[in-house]
Amino acid sequence: MASAVAKLWPEAKFGFGPSIEHGFYYDLDLPAPLEEGDLKRIEKEMRRIAKAAPELTCAVVSREDIRARLAALGQIYKVEAVDLIPAGEKITLYSHGDWFDLCEGPHIDRLDRPFAFKLQSVAGAYWRGDEKRPMLQRIYGTAFWSEEDLARHLEWLEEVKTRDHRRLGTELDLFSVHAEAGAGFVFWHPRLGIVRHEIEDFWWREHIARGYQPVYSPHVAREQLFAVSGHLENYGEMMYAPMDLDDVPYRVKPMNCPGHSLIYRTRGRSYRELPLRWAELGTVYRYEKSGVVHGMLRVRGFTQDDAHIFCTPEQLPEEIAGVLDLIHHVLSTFGFEYTAYLATRPEQKSIGEDAIWERATRALADGAARVGMHLELDEGGGAFYGPKIDFKVRDALGREWQNSTVQCDFNLPERFDLEYTDSSGNRVRPIMLHRAVLGSLERFVGGLIEHYGGRFPFWLAPEQVAVIPIREEHAPYARAVAKELFAEQFRVRCMDEPTHMNKRIKTAQHDRVPFLLVVGGREAEDGTVAVRPRGERGQRTMPSAEFAQLARQLRATRALDVPDWSEAAP
Repeated sequence: MASAVAKLWPEAKFGFGPSIEHGFYYDLDLPAPLEEGDLKRIEKEMRRIAKAAPELTCAVVSREDIRARLAALGQIYKVEAVDLIPAGEKITLYSHGDWFDLCEGPHIDRLDRPFAFKLQSVAGAYWRGDEKRPMLQRIYGTAFWSEEDLARHLEWLEEVKTRDHRRLGTELDLFSVHAEAGAGFVFWHPRLGIVRHEIEDFWWREHIARGYQPVYSPHVAREQLFAVSGHLENYGEMMYAPMDLDDVPYRVKPMNCPGHSLIYRTRGRSYRELPLRWAELGTVYRYEKSGVVHGMLRVRGFTQDDAHIFCTPEQLPEEIAGVLDLIHHVLSTFGFEYTAYLATRPEQKSIGEDAIWERATRALADGAARVGMHLELDEGGGAFYGPKIDFKVRDALGREWQNSTVQCDFNLPERFDLEYTDSSGNRVRPIMLHRAVLGSLERFVGGLIEHYGGRFPFWLAPEQVAVIPIREEHAPYARAVAKELFAEQFRVRCMDEPTHMNKRIKTAQHDRVPFLLVVGGREAEDGTVAVRPRGERGQRTMPSAEFAQLARQLRATRALDVPDWSEAAP
């Protein structure tokens, strides 16, 4: 692709061009913005080149030689890329015909082998992700060994677009972002506010049942607090700039753990009251670069379903096991499968002694073994203050999302001088567990919208039932049915507007309402409703009390699916 671009735009300058999960991209500095038609031109030139110069060769070159050759061609980004290669590392050059490129490879040996490719889109990208550097054009593409595989992938991408939470957010009136408020801040509309309320209610019920206690901490604190915690030193680039209050610098909080540490320190603690499990749905603020802000999935202000557990060393494995059991229960309730990763000490930006890290890592592994949870290894992926177990959930399209985490911390108790009195009367440090089950509510719900395609299960749906009278004279009965369901705290819309019934049905279907209850003269006379589950053409007539019982069961069990009545008689 790069050689085709060079043929069409000889003045092009080339940045990085890596393979990614579902294809590849290349960052380019071009004289003019690319348009959709330009991608077709590039594809045509790619096919010509593949036939004319199909053989790919690899050569090992010296740093001085390749740097001089690239500099002579004016390839300033490639020269910088050469300088980024660590000393002593092998530098390879791949070429075909008169084209060569700096690349570590590997590549296939020939370009005339049977495969299918597609250039998909163009986006802007700052050089090396730095918004102070030049903005380049990034061409995205993909390739497969057969046209059939490519077609399946492109069909999958169309489904990804259909489920895009930003698109559905507008279509279903769920949330918005506003330039007046700034990028990365989400406004929850009433319909999505209901979804969030149901999730939070479920979250709190599960936590209270497992011995957690609610705490609340301020959004702003003195900068010194985050110096003590280590966030200023290790996380400063993600924190908002300080604000001066009474000549003292303050910061909005990037995390909740310093506040929970202060609450712990307000009085003496005994081993008899441990473990302490404190939970907070705490809103935090992190400065994400504008280039990575993305709908609800990457934001600058978000609510973290945070909790911190203070315990003794003897209690640690059981507490970890309890957290892992809670995470499994919650993720399963939403229909997610997941992979758990044990993330160990990072090579850079970490605090604490090696022995402490080893002890914490071993405790996490032991806790997972207690509940029979398999862990994949994520070498060097830990937080700066301790190792962790991260969960990546898989959505309905097979994509992975980073969500839950449990982190073992021996360092913050030391930094905040946290203590408890043990059974021998000695003052000792507690162990601190950081954990989030949903992670960020914004990110979790944004992913949930895409996972469900906007079709929330009955217990979460903004509107659970739409009651639709066939004609105007049937509206009083429709209102009576709706009133009975509303009295049981179901979210019901009585669609008795003076419009054609089919239009009202279409509106309810567009809004992804789980159940449509169609009522006419016969239903009014018999005290029944014609029930049509979402996505099904078939319907079933039943007494209104029987439907209410079904609705209660779906709500109580948090069922993910409504009954399949596609074979039911109309």
